[in-house]
Amino acid sequence: MTETLFAFDGRNYQDCQKAYRGAGNQEYYLGDYSIEAGSVIDVRAERKAVGSRSLIRLQSQTRLFFRRSWSHIREDPTDVAVLWFVKRGQLCVSHQRGYTVANAGDFLITRSMTPFFIECQTDEDSTHETFHLVVPAHALRRHLAQDVHTGFCVEAGRPEFEIAERLLNDVFADEGKLGEDSAQTILEGALSILGQTIQSLDSVSVPRQSVSERRLQEVLRFIDIHISDPKLSATMVAKGAGISPRYLSFLLKLHGASFSSLVWDQRLKLAARWIGSPKARDVSISEIAYRVGFKSPAHFSRMFKRTYNMSPRTYRAIGGDAACEGETPANTLQ
Repeated sequence: MTETLFAFDGRNYQDCQKAYRGAGNQEYYLGDYSIEAGSVIDVRAERKAVGSRSLIRLQSQTRLFFRRSWSHIREDPTDVAVLWFVKRGQLCVSHQRGYTVANAGDFLITRSMTPFFIECQTDEDSTHETFHLVVPAHALRRHLAQDVHTGFCVEAGRPEFEIAERLLNDVFADEGKLGEDSAQTILEGALSILGQTIQSLDSVSVPRQSVSERRLQEVLRFIDIHISDPKLSATMVAKGAGISPRYLSFLLKLHGASFSSLVWDQRLKLAARWIGSPKARDVSISEIAYRVGFKSPAHFSRMFKRTYNMSPRTYRAIGGDAACEGETPANTLQ
């Protein structure tokens, strides 16, 4: 039988960080979990345990965010993989290799032992839904000898993934007629199908990266993780990425950017998207400014107007969310 892992609405959504891992604080792994404020907040996860694995159906009427950093990994070195079947909306993942968007019908993997930031976006009907399997890494390796990185994604249409998902759904939907051994056998069969198919895909092979490319990805990950910190500086980023400030400047110049322009551009894009969302009408512009790393609303308003040729208040009034469509996150700097 399934059980409710968590349920959040307008009354308790701000407590999500304390409750997203379930009553025993044992599901998933340590990280920063947050729910976007809005007029409608309805987030629910149903869970079914099969041995050491968990099948979870997540449904939401608003955007969700989760960040797993190196500090979280050091504090909680839980080594699991999450195998995501995206049903509605999108999963947008910033990870060590770049940025991945999984659409409805796609399959995605995240790993707990590398840092990442994931955003669960709703569709045109303001609905997000995923069906996913949380499996210990050592159990996954029995079916997939080569470790697959966070952000590995397969687009919709592969019949093997559809068959595996149906098997997992059958186990999830079972109301007690299946014995525990049978449920585990079916689940292992689904994992075997997924493992064999993933292993056969050329995209599993690891692309070669130059030293500067790897360093740049480390820099962009650090900035993404700390973008809301008003004290974020080039010195802080260089130290966090294990390089000198001079080399940081060199890396960014190679890609046609400066540190200040990169940070302010990312903060303004985040703010514009938030301000333009109809679900965030009750969140003040001043609060948004502070939450994306500006030290004062006045400074934020000046820079916003310089970039978007209108004040944040006007941008919100005309429904500016559409103006942000198609914008590329800062961590996809080419």
